[in-house]
Order: sequence, then C-alpha cells, then structure tokens
Amino acid sequence: MNPLNWLTIISYICVFLGIFSALVIAADLFHYPQKMKVMNIVWPINGLYLGPIGIWAYWKVGRVKKDTHHGRSSKKEDPMHEDKPFWQSVFISTSHCSGGCTLGDAFGAPLVFLTGWTILGSTLFTHYTVEFILAYVFGVFFQVFSIVPMSRKMGNKMGWGKGFVEAVKADTLSLIAFEIGMFGWMAIVHFFLFSKTPEPNTMVYWFMMQIAMILGAATSFPANWFLVKKGIKHAM
Repeated sequence: MNPLNWLTIISYICVFLGIFSALVIAADLFHYPQKMKVMNIVWPINGLYLGPIGIWAYWKVGRVKKDTHHGRSSKKEDPMHEDKPFWQSVFISTSHCSGGCTLGDAFGAPLVFLTGWTILGSTLFTHYTVEFILAYVFGVFFQVFSIVPMSRKMGNKMGWGKGFVEAVKADTLSLIAFEIGMFGWMAIVHFFLFSKTPEPNTMVYWFMMQIAMILGAATSFPANWFLVKKGIKHAM
C-alpha cells in the first residue's frame, strides 16, 4: 500500500481517537464538574490531541473525586491548596495553557485556509501570525478565568482588570514556549516531510496538528515549571 494511504488511515484513527477521548472526558465532567470552571473546557480540549493519554491524565490528576457516601468532593475547597505533587500542579498548568493555545490554533488554521490570506507571500508565516494571535487571546482568556476566581476564593478582591494583567504575566512565556514546539513541527512538515503540505481540509493535516500540540505542550512544560516555581503562575 502507498505510504500516503497508510498515513491517511493512521490520521483518521488518531483524529477520531482524539474526538472520542474528548467526548469521554466531557461526559465525565458533566457528572463531576471541576471547581475551576474553565477546566471543564480545558480537559476535553486536551483529549483532542492527547487521545487516550488525555483520558488517563484527566483521571490521574484532574478528575474531581466524589465521596459516594456523603455526595461531597473529597478534595479541599480551595483548589490552589490541594495536596498533590509539584509535577502534577505543573502538568495541570501546562494543560491549561495548552488548551487555550490549541483552541486558538484550531480556529486559526481553517481561517487562513478559507480566506486564502498570505503575509509576505508565505502561507506558513500567515499561519504562524494568525494562530499566535488567536492562541494568545484564548490563552489569556483562560488565564483570567482561572486567576480571578482562585484569588477570590482565597479572600482577595481581585478585579477583572488586574486579573487581565496577571494573566498576561502568567501566560506570555508559557505560550511562547508552546508555540516554539508547535511552530517548529509545522516548519518540519512544511519544508521536509511532504512535497505538498497537507491542508486543513484533510485528516493528515489534523494528525500533524495533534503532533504539533503534543510537542508544544512538551516545550511549554519547563516554562510552566519555572513560572509556578517563581510564583508568577499559581500552582493548580
């Protein structure tokens, strides 16, 4: 069989596994919603590119466990002070950042494709520009809706304006680190792996994007470790 046909089959399998994983996580969240509401969006998004590993990660470090005898959460009321290993807090912070970036990139790619926009005659550079802007917007949005509620639960009367400033401080480095991994893979796909670069109307493109998201999360993890360790970003 032609290698491209094999790649198409693998792409369909991986993309549909991602969709299935997102639906499994979303179904569980319907019964066991997160205390931090924005994570009800983040975890299914992570399932889209991590697939079954996303389900495992959600069950391992993200799922709110209920006390079946009393119908109450077994976790502490303050989500910022849950007793969990540091790496898990960093992983959740990375997932949070990756969720916003992934959503921005998922909107940006079809937008560039459907409009035919080019910047400096380069489709790849256009993807970089549009997807970075949208990823930054969604990333900051996700941060604002985690920072402000968490701060208020701790008794701090943080306004949305200050929350926005704190979100920019917390998300900028981690988002840039994410895009380095993602854009690096996109460049490899564009210049080296294909004679004709896959487009967003093909499953191969979205499989390549799944890989890009995984690499973005990997390059973002050290940045989130640094931000959480320094107290610039709250442990989650």
